[in-house]
Amino acid sequence: MSLPPTLVEQVAAQLQARGWMLATAESCTGGLVAAACTDLAGSSAWFERGFVTYSNAAKTELLGVDAALIEAHGAVSEPVARAMAAGALARSGAQLSVAITGIAGPTGGSADKPVGTVWFGWGARLGTDTPLLLRTERRQLPGDRAAVRAAATEHALRGLLATLAEFA
Repeated sequence: MSLPPTLVEQVAAQLQARGWMLATAESCTGGLVAAACTDLAGSSAWFERGFVTYSNAAKTELLGVDAALIEAHGAVSEPVARAMAAGALARSGAQLSVAITGIAGPTGGSADKPVGTVWFGWGARLGTDTPLLLRTERRQLPGDRAAVRAAATEHALRGLLATLAEFA
């Protein structure tokens, strides 16, 4: 997978300028965002941890996503992406999080959620008493499994930059 060379560097610089750490919560990308971050030398200064929560049980056990939420809305949904982003913050020392849950294919899609459907969640906190900023976005990404996962990884990183810009 080839990302724009400066994308991760931009995220890193913004996090380091704030003294913040990042946590990722990934399902369909299987750790690709965390891998892209840790490919950059010195990432331990700003990358705190990554959760790969591919199964529904993992989302519940590792991130605290309510199983009833998954049952009601499905794992690929706005409420689950939001809960994953919040859970990554709650279960780490990070100030910024990104969550990705989607259907990379080639199977698993439906009429309501075709292959390529991906929900993203971004969360941030400024301190223990500061409420979380959580935003979510649904994207329909084209291509095969590899293309969907690569595009989701890039979009997640671009969303981190947009979230960081809200604190400029």
